[in-house]
Amino acid sequence: MRAASSHIRRLDPYRLEILPSYKEGMKASAIIYADEELERSIEEAALAQAANTATLPGLSGHALAMPDIHTGYGFPIGGVAAYDAKSGIISPGGVGYDINCGVRLLTSSLEKKELEKKLEALAAGLYAGIPAGLGAGGGLRLGKRDYEAPLIHGAAWAVKNGLGRPEDLLNAESGGAMGGADPHSVSRRALERGSGQLGTLGSGNHFLEVQEVTELFDEETARAFGVFKGQVTVMLHTGSRGLGHQVCSDFIEVMRSAARRYGIALADPQLAAAPFRSTEGQDYFGAMQAAANFAWANRQALTGLTRDIFSSVLGMGEKALAMDLVYDVAHNIAKLEEHAVDGKKIQVVVHRKGATRAFCAGHPELPPAYARTGQPVIVPGDMGRASYLLAGELKAMADTFGSTCHGAGRLMSRHEAIRRARGRNIGEELAAKGVWVRSSGRETLGEEMPEAYKDVEAVVNVVAGAGLARKVAKFKPLIVIKG
Repeated sequence: MRAASSHIRRLDPYRLEILPSYKEGMKASAIIYADEELERSIEEAALAQAANTATLPGLSGHALAMPDIHTGYGFPIGGVAAYDAKSGIISPGGVGYDINCGVRLLTSSLEKKELEKKLEALAAGLYAGIPAGLGAGGGLRLGKRDYEAPLIHGAAWAVKNGLGRPEDLLNAESGGAMGGADPHSVSRRALERGSGQLGTLGSGNHFLEVQEVTELFDEETARAFGVFKGQVTVMLHTGSRGLGHQVCSDFIEVMRSAARRYGIALADPQLAAAPFRSTEGQDYFGAMQAAANFAWANRQALTGLTRDIFSSVLGMGEKALAMDLVYDVAHNIAKLEEHAVDGKKIQVVVHRKGATRAFCAGHPELPPAYARTGQPVIVPGDMGRASYLLAGELKAMADTFGSTCHGAGRLMSRHEAIRRARGRNIGEELAAKGVWVRSSGRETLGEEMPEAYKDVEAVVNVVAGAGLARKVAKFKPLIVIKG
């Protein structure tokens, strides 16, 4: 039994409520999406972090957490919180260090049976051609005059430089760029850390996966997304690299001072925040948007590289490969959006940290191709099991500010996963399951082993059961490239 169980109650099979009595200063309940099985895996510290997000000024509705919740910096990973744009705050801890860590899905004309004898060569080609690893450079070099362009234009910058197609921009959240980016709020140190990192994967949970579509749940929506059973697809997961990390570091210090100056009581110093409309709040928002655009430029550049590698290894032209972008979604971001709260539409700053947007059919921000289906929602799993493609539902708009889970969610800390992986060869274990794995470090495979994560199927079943998103397709990994 949890220490604070008298302050936590189950609302229905898919939701828990942390009552305001759980912690002094909570302005509303915190709603946690989890069934009884997943509830047992949630750390007490993560629940406390979800409750803490409900203590910040200007909270709209409830603080929320998705079923992939685990402990993060300040806000829990899997956390969603919206604050009134007029009276509320913005917090770097509600976005995280890896600003606009996100994922995109590419389809192809290929079926798995066509790749059976070429998987090893394709794995080698992707590993050789996609720069990966902690601090890895080797990406696109920018001159001093050019550094602002990807921070302002995002994915469009990469397309302009031959790393994609104009239609890719239609199928990216926010068109692959946020319009309020302010490169001048990004520090010199952040720019230095991002130098040479455009078109690089990074390390940790970032990956490139070649996958097979193994199951369809909604054939009509799958067709609209360009997905069919047996198809070969590619999933890319990375973010703003060192540039975004430094932006977060820089502004956490700024926000600590700002919180004291504006009289914001912090349940945890990691919740450092400033009023959204303050100078500090707007400076951070501008820098965060610039870092987010850098991440979209990065994923778009990797898309261009991936298409080239497929074409080279398989000896097929780009047209024949038909590697189209289904969608690109952000995970760690704060966005100014209009939502209905208590029956009234207001502007709120929605913090999604380890959570992803799930807008419903008919939403004006969706591209025309998805107007009837709802937004594609891409949910990566782990290296040895599965990933999912979902579609946003109307209930998400009403209950979670149009948000849902972003992945499986960690079950173990990285340190614990590495400890448990000692004496094992994770690469060989995955090879025995038919997964070709390439990684720059053996330790990375240990910290990212499948058991380190929750079962993504259980996570997806909760958001589907709660009506936030519906299942469209399931993917099995064939090739995994890790940093």
